Amino acid sequence: MISDYSTSARGEKLRFVFLGLSITSSWGNGHATTYRGLTRELTKRGHEVSFLERDVPWYSANRDLPGTPYARIHLYKSLEELRDRFTTLVRDASAVIVGSYVPEGVAVSEWVTDTAHGVTAFYDIDTPITLRKLECGDYEYLSPDVIPKFSLYLSFTGGPVLRRIRRQYGAGRTATLYCSADPELYYPETIEKRWDMGFLGTYGADRQPALDELFIKPAMALRFGRFVAAGPLYPDTIVWPPNVQRIEHLPPASHRNFYNSQRFALNVTRADMVQAGFSPSVRLFEAASCAVPIISDDWRGLHSIFRIGSEILVARNSAEILHHLKTVPEEEQIRIGERARARVLRQHTPAHRAAEVERQVREILGTQTSRATTVSLYTRRDAICTTPEA
Repeated sequence: MISDYSTSARGEKLRFVFLGLSITSSWGNGHATTYRGLTRELTKRGHEVSFLERDVPWYSANRDLPGTPYARIHLYKSLEELRDRFTTLVRDASAVIVGSYVPEGVAVSEWVTDTAHGVTAFYDIDTPITLRKLECGDYEYLSPDVIPKFSLYLSFTGGPVLRRIRRQYGAGRTATLYCSADPELYYPETIEKRWDMGFLGTYGADRQPALDELFIKPAMALRFGRFVAAGPLYPDTIVWPPNVQRIEHLPPASHRNFYNSQRFALNVTRADMVQAGFSPSVRLFEAASCAVPIISDDWRGLHSIFRIGSEILVARNSAEILHHLKTVPEEEQIRIGERARARVLRQHTPAHRAAEVERQVREILGTQTSRATTVSLYTRRDAICTTPEA
């Protein structure tokens, strides 16, 4: 259990700088809620946090967190402005963390790794997608050449992928940093169950076949059931059954009510994440933190995050979805949800993630200090040995 936030118990205050996709807007992305929880918990641990975000129209028009007491948020409009305004901040930080999907991410990463004197890290919240893009020569926000320049590669995906990042792309140090659920925002509420099953997620062409099978087909079969699908960017060509309610965008402030209003929450994972395994969505942790029983598609590593059958249910096709909806009694639904919430509180909160980030940064800083001391001692010894006699 993470409970000690005192700086004195953990060493001197660290200065963190994040360059992420967005912290001010959750529109069409799952990054914002992850950064919000992580920066808050690092601040509660006694550290100083700054967040640098590219000011782009689609987020500026949909900001649901323009400011926060847990981080100094700075918006910039271009790479040139970033360099002009924040070179000193980046140079003097204890750790600079660049996130996936940052606009002009390769140039940003090159600048950060050339400028920063402290730890530099890449936080990949889209690891399987990143690796596929690298294989295709698509260096939208990361290139193979810049990966070895980082002190640390923090990966949203765990398991064998970390070894691949080290061997194939030359990362010096890797660590798993799953998303998490904030228990201050996601918790059980006793409210009316408006829907039998709900899904929350942005449209993805690679995920849509699984969503058709696990959501749309069961809704069509259970004509008197009540379903809801929330998330932006779904094309008009998708035919939703009449018993499915559509919500175009659901801001984080409405997520808790959304989860608590359904009997079951459906988790459908994007194809790249399924193939890589060990890639839990932030929505998975959020629903579990609300103690809502989850039905998930199956993928490698799921069992290491939640105990299948006890803390989460799995469905591979529409028939198994219908089986769960029709046969799991309410008492067991409650128990499954409570067990999943207990697991989140033990292992998957922003406090756990912040503690891991701090641990990694302190270990690297300690190694750098040790190496610098060793080099200094050898330099002094050599100087003494080569000093000409009087």
